[in-house]
Amino acid sequence: MKAVIRHEYCSPETLRTSEVERPEPGPGDVLVRVHAAGLDQGVWHTATGLPYLVRLVGFGVRRPKSPRLGMDLAGTVAAVGRDVTRFRPGDAVFGACEGSYAEYALARPETLVPLPANTTFERAAAVPVSGLAALQGLRDRGELREGEEVLILGAGGGVGTFAVQIAKALGARVTGACGGAKVDLVRSIGADHVIDHTKEEPTAGSRRYDLILDMGGQRSLAALRRILRPRGRLVLVGSEVGGRWTGGAGRQVRAQLWSPFVRQKLRGLLSRTREADLRYLAELIETGALTPVVERSYPLDELPAAIAHLRAGRAAGKLVISVA
Repeated sequence: MKAVIRHEYCSPETLRTSEVERPEPGPGDVLVRVHAAGLDQGVWHTATGLPYLVRLVGFGVRRPKSPRLGMDLAGTVAAVGRDVTRFRPGDAVFGACEGSYAEYALARPETLVPLPANTTFERAAAVPVSGLAALQGLRDRGELREGEEVLILGAGGGVGTFAVQIAKALGARVTGACGGAKVDLVRSIGADHVIDHTKEEPTAGSRRYDLILDMGGQRSLAALRRILRPRGRLVLVGSEVGGRWTGGAGRQVRAQLWSPFVRQKLRGLLSRTREADLRYLAELIETGALTPVVERSYPLDELPAAIAHLRAGRAAGKLVISVA
């Protein structure tokens, strides 16, 4: 089968597909025929091993522990291990696994859920990593309640387009900040108010928010605290700024060290794959409350070009890798 394999940390431009043996499911595994796989910033980090903190938290210090890339998928069950009872061959599924940039990938059954009937493999593949980050950032770390005012910084990106729709589904009033090219998109997915941050600085106005979900990482903690209400919450969802050692994680640590000394809650986010949360996202899709926004699909052989497009910050919504 074809798969993207790398045995050393490398520049994404050098990533290529290789012919490898198809994996065989163990007793508790599900073998998925991958139709599409999502792309997010985490793929760049695991390919390059940067910041170096990525290596220290379990991905391998000198070289990658796993040669495979890709973290979420949508496809059809090809085979199951003898202990798996909830899926059978032919089931359409989506979820998270390691090594989804391949024609076949192994996943645990608790990281997969049935594909909603009203969506496509490509749209479903965009959901797991970014959708879970948005949901857990808003509901769990952000403690979002119905009727609250939320500001989403980076509302036109992969996590941001999920966050706008999920926040609306949770009953919030949503302000989305994004670049000018994405304003119409953010408004079309339900934002009550949209700020073009190329024309207006979101932290400069008089408006105050109960919750800020920050995907950009470009603004100081002090500036963000200024527009939070006295008991407001700030959740930092990753960041592509920072040095080669800690990257955006350093900013999250500073926020949490500061938080005990102020009335506002300043938090980072480490999202996790939970079956219940994947099912909740699937229900939102089924009811029409959530539509994954996919700007473009790239074939597996063009993964380097897809990563370059993502890193340039031009993607409106998600990019997806089409496998079969």
